[in-house]
Amino acid sequence: MYLFSSIFGVFVFDEKFNVVEEALFSSLEEYRNKSDIIENLKDKHKITQELNENALKTILLYFKNNKFFSEFYDKNLQLTKSDLKNSVGDDTLLIRATNSVEELDKSINFLSKRLREWYELYNPEFSISVQSHEKFVEEILEKEKEELLKELMINVADSIGADLSQEDLEPIRNLAHQIYDLYQLRKGTLDYMSVLMEALCPNIKAVCGTIVGAKLIEHAGSLRRLSEMPASTIQILGAEQALFRHMKTGAKPPRHGVIVHHQLIAKAPDRLHGKIARALADKISIASKVDYFQGKFIGDKLRQKLEEKFDMLTK
Repeated sequence: MYLFSSIFGVFVFDEKFNVVEEALFSSLEEYRNKSDIIENLKDKHKITQELNENALKTILLYFKNNKFFSEFYDKNLQLTKSDLKNSVGDDTLLIRATNSVEELDKSINFLSKRLREWYELYNPEFSISVQSHEKFVEEILEKEKEELLKELMINVADSIGADLSQEDLEPIRNLAHQIYDLYQLRKGTLDYMSVLMEALCPNIKAVCGTIVGAKLIEHAGSLRRLSEMPASTIQILGAEQALFRHMKTGAKPPRHGVIVHHQLIAKAPDRLHGKIARALADKISIASKVDYFQGKFIGDKLRQKLEEKFDMLTK
């Protein structure tokens, strides 16, 4: 006796490869839970031997009949649709949100530069005094030129900016409103990412924050793939071009990739970046494994150890 299962059902064949019994699946749910049916048929027919290669080839010839083709096609199509539908997880949503934030950052920076160039024709002193694009946009939307110059202790008559009419200022303000809305969209997306990471990978979030953690998962492709990576690979995620240049030309290898934006590295002197990057990547590697296998929350302890080690390095 031989037992064979496929998307059609579970079949029992005798020694001459004739079908003795069949249990056809009426739905995909039955197909996914076929283990109970298989065990029942094994017990009923006392099947203990496994299919060898020759027996499998002979059994597969039975399903080569054209009468199975239509059903085989329909059920595989249903299975594919179901698998695609169920393949969307929190890490997939997180990756799409991360890509959206990256594109928003590019658009905001580009439009903000154009806005500054335009607004500087009217009020160059204030534009030069404010480095932050976001603050610049908020200020010019809330205050008039006279008020902004007064805060800088500059007389309006002494400004080298042109006196533009309200008709000329209106399109400038419209652009500023659009950029402000993009900033609000970015903040909303970051809040959504934070909620996703709290459910998907709280330890990674605790160790490296929302943006850095999300970018690491985005570069890895999924939380599972990130958890499989050694700390040395996590350390240079996002610096692949520099790594390939090092391998090809012998140039200096990269010390870090995405994690360079982590606040511990950002506020440290350049000479310590490599040491902090290695320590950070090690903790992220541990956090990703705990998150993927749904272990206990240890992110605060990992972050504390990291900060203690960082304090020692900077003394």
